[in-house]
Amino acid sequence: MKTMKLLIPTQKEVPNDAKIISHQLMIRAGLISKLASGLYSYLPMGVRVLHKVENIIRQEMNKSGAQEVLMPVAQPAELWQTSGRWDKYGAELLCFADRHQREFCLGPTHEEVITHLAAQYLRSYKQLPMNFYQIQTKFRDEIRPRFGVIRSREFIMKDAYSFHLDQASLQQTYDAMHQTYSNIFDRLGLDYRVVLADSGSIGGDASHEFHVLAESGEDAICFSDGSDYAANIEKVSFSKQEKTCQSITTEERILTKKQTSIKNVARFLNVKKSSCVKTLIIKTKNGFKALALRGDHELNEIKIHNLFGDFEFATDDEIKNLDLKKGFIGIKDLDIDLIVDYSASVLCDFVCGANEWDYHLMGANWQDIEFVDADLRNAVEGDDSPDGKGKLMIKRGIEVGHIFQLGTKYSSIMKANVIGESGKAVTTTMGCYGIGVTRIIAASIEQNYDDKGIIFSSAIAPFQIVIVPINYNKSTRVKALADKLYQQFIGVGIEVLLDDRKERAGIMFADSELLGIPHRMVISDTHADNGNVEYKARDKSDKIEVIFDDALSFIQSKLI
Repeated sequence: MKTMKLLIPTQKEVPNDAKIISHQLMIRAGLISKLASGLYSYLPMGVRVLHKVENIIRQEMNKSGAQEVLMPVAQPAELWQTSGRWDKYGAELLCFADRHQREFCLGPTHEEVITHLAAQYLRSYKQLPMNFYQIQTKFRDEIRPRFGVIRSREFIMKDAYSFHLDQASLQQTYDAMHQTYSNIFDRLGLDYRVVLADSGSIGGDASHEFHVLAESGEDAICFSDGSDYAANIEKVSFSKQEKTCQSITTEERILTKKQTSIKNVARFLNVKKSSCVKTLIIKTKNGFKALALRGDHELNEIKIHNLFGDFEFATDDEIKNLDLKKGFIGIKDLDIDLIVDYSASVLCDFVCGANEWDYHLMGANWQDIEFVDADLRNAVEGDDSPDGKGKLMIKRGIEVGHIFQLGTKYSSIMKANVIGESGKAVTTTMGCYGIGVTRIIAASIEQNYDDKGIIFSSAIAPFQIVIVPINYNKSTRVKALADKLYQQFIGVGIEVLLDDRKERAGIMFADSELLGIPHRMVISDTHADNGNVEYKARDKSDKIEVIFDDALSFIQSKLI
């Protein structure tokens, strides 16, 4: 294609509301245009990238044996009420009524719809296993859309759902999807990790996330430096520890004035945060609970939810009504259940609140304290890996894929049954597999850019090569050579952009680099004289002179 016929609204200035590099560069390169908060139009160059991502996903999903379907974005409330998620999903579910006052939602996901389809058309065990996928628009009414298309309200997702007669069959498809996703992200040229994950609001048991490594990632993911162990920080579990210390000091009540945070208390008493114990109060359906953790550790709310179900942190008034002193809550004289994290339960001679205004205890110990120990905390860098091999490292990641084993969570409620070999009805077992299509583009940019712009791989770049002819509209020799090369590339199926604008060379170079086009060839009058063209790879600084007659074969060798 020729640039003059394309809408490529590149810009020099960084948008004020774009905080991360992918958002900045997608706007500046003219890939997307903001319509409203969390809503973006994809412009021609952005659509080309989007379609390339979709095509790779579609090819690998088809290769896996999955069948493509397309389900409605608008979904009737009855399906969500049947599954029990109409009232549970939360404010992200955008609900509305049609002209007949029938309730609908814009689908944030499609478990209900696909299970409804399966209940209609899957009748016999002989039809199983079966895996359906779609590439479709989703809508989640995010309270705070941010980071461009990484967390937008409307986005494109590939979601797949499989149906099985038993767990063994589900495991086979789950493993196949795990490999399929790896194939997809390998072809996309992404540096990614697969981690154990929590299933969240979708539900189910086994769950893995695929994360693109990037400093801007919202998720913290943990890796062992001595094995293949990897997990989302929320999913890293720890076992009960053996106590190795003995008390050597006498408990002492210390005036700490208005020091209420662990950081300030540790500094005031000249001790490490890891030698302190902090106590948090939560409210559950079974009453208030006290949770004690080591001072340098953070509470893992997913673990707490798994232990107690829905919970809230106690308010200041509730803490006061429990006769506790916020900022000075300790482990003694509590009238509520005390749950202690494994790493805190093996401490000796630690600092904790004294349950008295302006006082802490030094040399505190667990003797004569009634408590239950449990795994309550997030992992930190340097923890022993849960598999016993090496230490944990923590990096940031952008989640681009997630696979779940749903079991019968939806199929049992929505009666997605088949007739089994015995002639009796059997509830199908389900799997769910999602990829954030639009998010992949941003994640790729977060991982591959420089001070000039995007560095796309050939697999997803809007064009594979750009021809930049200097004085194309003035020099007949340059125009003839550029057009000839352009036609040669088109003839063998190379995706080529010819910059035929009446612009200075610097502007054309800057735009091609901003857009991340992997290969560039420059033709000038000098090249017309010496029979060469200038070649430069987007991710390299050096330039190469290539004989004009060899240019096609040279580029073909680069695209293998």
